[in-house]
Amino acid sequence: MSLALLSVYKKEGLLDLARKLRELGIGIISTGGTAKHLKEAGVQVREVSDYTGFPEMMNGRVKTLHPKIHGGILALRGNEKHLEDLSKSAIERIDYVVVNLYPFVETVSKEGVSLEEAIENIDIGGPSMIRSAAKNHESVTVVTDPNDYAELLSELEKEGKTSLLFRKKLALKAFEHTFTYDYHIHQFFSEKYGEGSQMDFMNLLYEKDAPLRYGENPHQKSHVCSMPGAFSLSRDAKILSGKEMSYNNYVDAFHARECVLDLRDYPAACVVKHGTPCGMATGINLFEAIKYAWEGDIVSAFGSIVAVTREIDLQSAEFFSDKFIEVLIAPSFSKEALNLLLKKKNLRLIVTPIEKKEKMTSYKQLDGMLLVQDKDSVVYDDLKVVSGVHQAEREGLLYFSYVAVKHIKSNAIALGFEYKKGCFMLLGMGSGQPNRIDALKKLAIPKAKENIARLYPQSDAKSVLKEAVMASDAFFPFVDTVQTAFEEGIRYVIQPGGSKNDEEIIKYCKENGINMWLSGVRHFLH
Repeated sequence: MSLALLSVYKKEGLLDLARKLRELGIGIISTGGTAKHLKEAGVQVREVSDYTGFPEMMNGRVKTLHPKIHGGILALRGNEKHLEDLSKSAIERIDYVVVNLYPFVETVSKEGVSLEEAIENIDIGGPSMIRSAAKNHESVTVVTDPNDYAELLSELEKEGKTSLLFRKKLALKAFEHTFTYDYHIHQFFSEKYGEGSQMDFMNLLYEKDAPLRYGENPHQKSHVCSMPGAFSLSRDAKILSGKEMSYNNYVDAFHARECVLDLRDYPAACVVKHGTPCGMATGINLFEAIKYAWEGDIVSAFGSIVAVTREIDLQSAEFFSDKFIEVLIAPSFSKEALNLLLKKKNLRLIVTPIEKKEKMTSYKQLDGMLLVQDKDSVVYDDLKVVSGVHQAEREGLLYFSYVAVKHIKSNAIALGFEYKKGCFMLLGMGSGQPNRIDALKKLAIPKAKENIARLYPQSDAKSVLKEAVMASDAFFPFVDTVQTAFEEGIRYVIQPGGSKNDEEIIKYCKENGINMWLSGVRHFLH
């Protein structure tokens, strides 16, 4: 008689599987909780301790680590010496191993879990049986996923045995199962016993979520993966409607959500195109924030991705009813808003919490090289006024402007403007330039003037820019950027400082009535 060893933590589908195995003439041996579950349901089963002749010991820590178990799994069916050893030791062949593991991940995810509880949920016998069966997949079928029970039974009913192709597929899944299990254990103890950076290797696991239509361009194949334990738009966000997300959609959606995370205390919106914000704003309400974020660059906003910090209400939904955007990300959608937006068949509506996780790491892979760094999770720690006097009433605008420049690709300049008391918008920006003066002179200023002419046609551009804040993601190497800003009317500047020419720049600001703050925090973004 063929033998099946059943030892599972996840019991779904187990009874149907066991009953069908018995109908097919396959004997069952099992352990503790699994054996009890089967017996109570009337399934004939031999307990492992009865089969091995050796009782479970140490509160169940040792039960399947026995030659009658592993010999029956590992014996090569075509090897005469192996078969002779089985016969001498009265070991039966185990042809089917159905095992899944203690819930280590679920256990350590619980609030306040103790080290002792975590250790007790490290499965030893289970991975050993799985690896033994997967190693001997030429003859042994190993099943770690209840979703494969139906196919297992189908093969047995049709052929009386499983195919080698099926066993190969299950062996690969089995090795993935034990690999991910060990990965989570390693991650847990890395956090408990030492910094990951002290290890001699980086142990990163990404689980494949889905294939994508293509990568950045149609000739590039692509798929999306998620890292367990970290927030992932592909896994943790809920897509309510629209076409499948593309590679570029995910990149832009990531940047849009990152941007509004720093503005989560406000009704705020961020409009992203090709990985960088082209519009940002806060408002008295969400509709106002969306409106002024859009006004930041009405041309680039076409086909953009928008993220917001509050529920999309009907008024906000109506704003998008005649506009083309690819993705709209929000913590929730009102029923009325959802009904309206669902009419736009291709628009992806994504629900995701706008919450910030601290102590995160970011990774960038460049072929065979992996760059690892702490995530840029701060805006600034402390502001120091070095020219003029600190103006408390401008703190909100300073913060907003520095958030904007933080999320714009380097070299970056952001021009923030308070269009209404306590409400801010990105009036102009320059991104991704080889030098900072071009970011200001060729991009940020022209865009700001274009927006001023449209939004404030009765006003002189200089008079509006006089109330704006210029934010720079890094220090000014020379005084030229500040000189250009002054000539255009700008009188408020925030930058990290740290240039060898800081004193010359500060002197220029003092002589020309420019208020300058140093943040002490640089925000290069490449």
